[in-house]
Amino acid sequence: MAHDDDSQALDRAYQPSPGLGVAVSDPVQNPGLPPHRARITDKDPRAEKAAERTVYTLFYLSLAGSIWAVAAYMLFPIESGALIDIRQNNLFIGLGIALALLSIGIGAIHWSKALMSDKEHIEHRHPTRGKDSTREAVVEAFATANEESGFGRRTMIRNSLFAAIVASIIPGVTLFRGLAPHSTPDDPTAGDPVTLLKHTMWEKGQRLVRDPDGTPIRAADVTLGSAFHVIPEDLAELSHHDGYLEEKAKAIVLMMRLRPEQLIEAEDRKDWSYDGIVAYSKVCTHVGCPVALYEQQTHHLLCPCHQSQFDVTDHAKVIFGPAARPLPQLPITVDDEGYLVARSDFTEPVGPSFWERH
Repeated sequence: MAHDDDSQALDRAYQPSPGLGVAVSDPVQNPGLPPHRARITDKDPRAEKAAERTVYTLFYLSLAGSIWAVAAYMLFPIESGALIDIRQNNLFIGLGIALALLSIGIGAIHWSKALMSDKEHIEHRHPTRGKDSTREAVVEAFATANEESGFGRRTMIRNSLFAAIVASIIPGVTLFRGLAPHSTPDDPTAGDPVTLLKHTMWEKGQRLVRDPDGTPIRAADVTLGSAFHVIPEDLAELSHHDGYLEEKAKAIVLMMRLRPEQLIEAEDRKDWSYDGIVAYSKVCTHVGCPVALYEQQTHHLLCPCHQSQFDVTDHAKVIFGPAARPLPQLPITVDDEGYLVARSDFTEPVGPSFWERH
């Protein structure tokens, strides 16, 4: 018992050490900041003026590069499809864009190195809180930065920088414009997206075939719960140069078979399906992603891009997600040999709902 009492007394008396503060006789001294070396532009007003001219010249050179990129887009067209024309188009547009961006970068660096304030300072760490004094300090910092950089008073540099930045966007806008189809005298509706997406290769009697092998599909081969990726039979006759991918992107269809009693069909669509087989456009009506995920138990189609869901049993109407309208339905039937064929083209534009608003 005496031994136990002594142990408890020792435990109560022990306190952990807070550590030792060791004082050394020769602590490391703060070396301070090195002596400031003035730049040539700080000492010579003519050098400062020359540096300023260099900066805004580079910015104007960037402006010229952007203008040249737009001009090259028109001077070296690629509509012919010839390899030499495509190479020249890429070369000269690329040179213009490279000159525009490189000149902005070099000009900004030269501005900061030669003209902006060149002072060494130490910024002490401190807790950050949203106080009034903090806001005032931020405003003061912006004012100081404006004064030291000369952004407010060096109007030639400022204006040339604004012009260069605005102009650098124009080549990109021009190139995106070139991605759209253009109307021609021979094809006046080529640039109209509504017309382009309202008509596909589907027509009366066009057989439904498997994608991509082109095998015709008999209605008897479509089992309950199955899903087929379908394209028009005539699509196989198109080459890539004749617009194979463009036509396929519009005409691609997903076909499924349900029990006929599971379908909720409007009176004017009773003959759009065949013995429970329905076909809907595979192009999502949100932004055009492929709707390729079919859930057999719920009969829902899911777009993997933004999770729009469509009810196959009820005209593929939207039941979840950002899509604005149901998937267009392809009217189908069978021919004399039992193969599935289209009754007509889609009765509404395929793809995103934007194209429908004309």
